[in-house]
Amino acid sequence: MKRDCKEKYVSQKTGFTLAEALAALVIATMVMITAVGIYMGVKRAEASINKRLQSGFMATEVLQRIAEDIDRMAVSNAEVTMLIRTKVEQGGYKSSQMVMINKIYDKDNNLQDFEKIIWQSHIDPDANGLIVYRAHSGYALEDKMLDAPKEKYETERYIPICDGVTIFEIQAASDANVIGDWQSPSLPPAVQISLSFAPIELDTLGNPVVPEGLLKTRTVAVDRFKTMSYQFVAMDIPDINQIGDVNQLDDANFPDMNDIPDMSEPY
Repeated sequence: MKRDCKEKYVSQKTGFTLAEALAALVIATMVMITAVGIYMGVKRAEASINKRLQSGFMATEVLQRIAEDIDRMAVSNAEVTMLIRTKVEQGGYKSSQMVMINKIYDKDNNLQDFEKIIWQSHIDPDANGLIVYRAHSGYALEDKMLDAPKEKYETERYIPICDGVTIFEIQAASDANVIGDWQSPSLPPAVQISLSFAPIELDTLGNPVVPEGLLKTRTVAVDRFKTMSYQFVAMDIPDINQIGDVNQLDDANFPDMNDIPDMSEPY
């Protein structure tokens, strides 16, 4: 009888009361909520950093792709035309279209589209910005941007390159001027391409803009082998023998070396 009472007494002393269990549960819940909050904050910061890094890499990659198309299409002694159009979409998004066509003469001496590349953007409400497309068509079905050649049914199709773009602006640079629309039969000297994934902000005047630091711009020379006009200018070059000794210092700011005291002597 005494042993049973002793065991019952020990079992009562090793247990937890309801208040203690609730207090432990509340403390554990608070710790878990704090840990989850810290974890979610770190994940949001990581996602934000990765998004900015990926947008920067993507902008550089798209600009490089456009520059490669221009370098390959706009070559000397080729029937190449370039058409550039720009506009402002709803929401303040700057959008552009660039059409490059390389023509050849067929057996009947008629011009045909040998290769045609189009870069353009279009607003997408679901993506909160613009989608940049690229189309490649013509007799040259091999697309250097793809791993495998296109099938015939895939030509004349616009392939999305990236989305979420806020500025996709292509302008022609001519005589130190930037022209938004280029419809001349001759090629422009250079093309300036601007791309940004940063959200649009309002400046002091209420105009939609993107901070300059978040806008990537690249200027591409259309024809790097174009012959530049120049002329020699006659200049009177003095006889080298009439030039005095360069070691002689005639400037008044330089004293005579003989007047400088010997610094090795004590004061």
